[in-house]
Amino acid sequence: MAEITGDQRVQSEVLEGLATAVNHRQWFVELAVPYLGDNPIEIGSGLGDYASAWAAHAPRITATEADPDRLIQLKERLSDHPGVEVRQMLLPHHERGDYSAAVSYNVLEHIDDHVGALRSMRDLVRPGGAVVIIVPAFQFAMSPADIATGHVRRYTKKTLGAAMTEAGLTVERIHYANALGLIGYFMATKVFRLMPKEGPMVKVYDTLVLPVTKAAEQRVRPPFGQSVFAVARVPAEM
Repeated sequence: MAEITGDQRVQSEVLEGLATAVNHRQWFVELAVPYLGDNPIEIGSGLGDYASAWAAHAPRITATEADPDRLIQLKERLSDHPGVEVRQMLLPHHERGDYSAAVSYNVLEHIDDHVGALRSMRDLVRPGGAVVIIVPAFQFAMSPADIATGHVRRYTKKTLGAAMTEAGLTVERIHYANALGLIGYFMATKVFRLMPKEGPMVKVYDTLVLPVTKAAEQRVRPPFGQSVFAVARVPAEM
């Protein structure tokens, strides 16, 4: 089984910092809601911010984490959510399931065998169910922050769509998200070589810029973005 690469301490610091970007998180929570179904599983739940939000939209949800230390924190964080099951999961694997959807945000870019990981997600989901993915966009934005947090690649719509198709999934929708965020991320992490942690820059962007960006992108899909969002279906016959 392939483990997520990178410094777990740095990853945790970044997760904790980005947890303060509440508007950004709410936007990405909303993107997945229409595809969750009645019993979704999240791959790579981190601190549990998304799982706890999605728990309000599904009778049951399973949150997973690969890192043992973070898994303990995740269980503690979600202990007061009776509809949430927490378990360890590494990708790729050979497990099969009957989940209504598999959702994975900012995980695939850490995994060398990303097609194998997508096949594993596919095998967890019942026929017709969704695999919902968010990954960082554009290789030119690969920065020291990406390397420190274990990113082995960034994506375009074309490369993510190709990986999902190779994994036996049928792509339903795929688009870029957070166009202004890509510019800000590139300047902060590639030019000024900063880490995306909690601070004034994150708070100002999340409070003032992000709501405008979200509203604009709900009207017009941008030709670029900080992230790629994709939804693919598990074929009825495998």
